[in-house]
Amino acid sequence: MTPRDGKPAGETQLPRRMASKLYEQELYRLQAELVTAQEWVRAEGARIVVIFEGRDAAGKGSTIKRVTQYLNPRVARIVALPAPTERERTQWYFQRYIDHLPSGGQIVLFDRSWYNRAGVERVMGYCTKEEYGRFLHQCPIFERLLVEDGILLRKYWFSVSDEEQERRLAARVEDPVRQWKLSGLDLESITRWEDYSRAKDEMFVHTDVPEAPWYVVDSDDKRRARINMIAHLLSTIPYRALPRPPLRLPHRPPPKGYVRVPRDMQTYVPDHAATLERKAGRRGHGKQHRHPAS
Repeated sequence: MTPRDGKPAGETQLPRRMASKLYEQELYRLQAELVTAQEWVRAEGARIVVIFEGRDAAGKGSTIKRVTQYLNPRVARIVALPAPTERERTQWYFQRYIDHLPSGGQIVLFDRSWYNRAGVERVMGYCTKEEYGRFLHQCPIFERLLVEDGILLRKYWFSVSDEEQERRLAARVEDPVRQWKLSGLDLESITRWEDYSRAKDEMFVHTDVPEAPWYVVDSDDKRRARINMIAHLLSTIPYRALPRPPLRLPHRPPPKGYVRVPRDMQTYVPDHAATLERKAGRRGHGKQHRHPAS
């Protein structure tokens, strides 16, 4: 059997899937901590860059969603760049990524990053050997410059077994709401498994540096992967809870004679939910909700 990506041959299988209730409880606790960390980032003017890399269908996107679920999009934003344009291909390779680095008080999560050159571009022949060699030389220098300037840089590699990757890709083929996640490159990653493994190993040799180390996330169990990655990220950020003023809803002032516009003078969306209920044979929808004044 092919060994799991990033793990030595002969290592034992991952534990069984994390229990749903325990997962949901811990995820919510960690997400609350992320909100606390976000407030610290904003108050201190900190800059955080989190890189998500790994195999296709390794669970990067779903983890990013859980990280950002309750965060302020003005503070935490996701960067997922398309293929470079003709103009961008003439630029210094790192140039278009620099445009997306955080300012003070911001968190940037890269859903794939400059490491495309060490992965898909290397394996699929989208860059020359000279460009690839230049990247391996410049990348640690570039990342050291970011760290020296005060950016908190965290790099995560999501490791998934070949069997689990194939299972997830097959599920996407059958799922109409997830087929958009598939491309020819995704499917070809199955036949080029060992090529990607070698490219990843070489990438680690050159870019797993003390100033910006790689952290590997076992992701055969997506629940465990999300919990482990978020917990580790929080453990590496020197945030603290900041005092917040108490919040209290104000008293609503007494009415001053406003009369709401009649419903027939505005265009409401059709009640599709009611149509479904009728088709299902349901009767009685309970009390109607009052529409707030607009």
